[in-house]
Amino acid sequence: MFSVALDHYRGSFGGRVFPLWADNHGSVSNISATVLARLQDQIGQPVSAEDLFAYIAAIAAHPGYIRRFATDLATPGLRIPLTADPALFTEAVTLGRRVIWLHTFGERFVDATQQCPAGPPRLPDGRRPQVPAGGAIPNTPEGMPDEMTYSPDQQRLTVGQGYIEPVPKAVWDYEVSGKQVLVQWFSYRRKTRERPQIGDRRSPSPLGDIQPDHWLPEYTTELLNVLNVLGLLVDLEPQAEDLLTRICAGALVTQQTLASAGAFFPAGHSPAGAIEQVTLPGFDLPEG
Repeated sequence: MFSVALDHYRGSFGGRVFPLWADNHGSVSNISATVLARLQDQIGQPVSAEDLFAYIAAIAAHPGYIRRFATDLATPGLRIPLTADPALFTEAVTLGRRVIWLHTFGERFVDATQQCPAGPPRLPDGRRPQVPAGGAIPNTPEGMPDEMTYSPDQQRLTVGQGYIEPVPKAVWDYEVSGKQVLVQWFSYRRKTRERPQIGDRRSPSPLGDIQPDHWLPEYTTELLNVLNVLGLLVDLEPQAEDLLTRICAGALVTQQTLASAGAFFPAGHSPAGAIEQVTLPGFDLPEG
């Protein structure tokens, strides 16, 4: 269904990348045309590569997906239930476009009619994280922060000698792939950035020691952008989980249906230019 190139630099080996487009102009879809045609037949409306990409984002990019498919996800491979209901498919595409708009900080799927304007997303007034008077993070070498903490009672995120509020606990706790986003973000910008050396691995490059000796203004701007995006993603989680429940309870396009239509490459076959061929399993899974 997707061709996968293993030449993406990851620092240690080729990363597994599922690109949406097969060319750098974004004109040739990397999703099998047979898949899109078959989905269009099943749903009864046009389905583009971007539609399917957004659909997957709506289905999988929230904690409800992990809770529902936790047992199956112990085995590598996504489980994406494909609805045969045109209304549910459209609802998922709309939601997924907003998810991707958030994940790209307002650079992709811009659509002002869907409250997705160009530029960094922002929470509504009253919920928007701010640097209050007296909360500025010092921009001096001696004020370079080395610790980030959180107070749930105050909904305050403290960065060194400065702080930002309000920050809901769900935003502080937000994780991706088991890593707390805010903690991970700060670890690359704090004063001390050493990583423990494991075993006999090669020591880090001295280039890693080249870094600012003070907190940069763009760090604060970026942190506020991240907090707004995480807050808006948290807002979408109940809607996304409810949509997933309704999709799994309804009619689905099965893997067998797609396979019989020739949507998948034969076992052991790789398309020209691809090193590995991977299919997304589980199209016929009602629960997992």
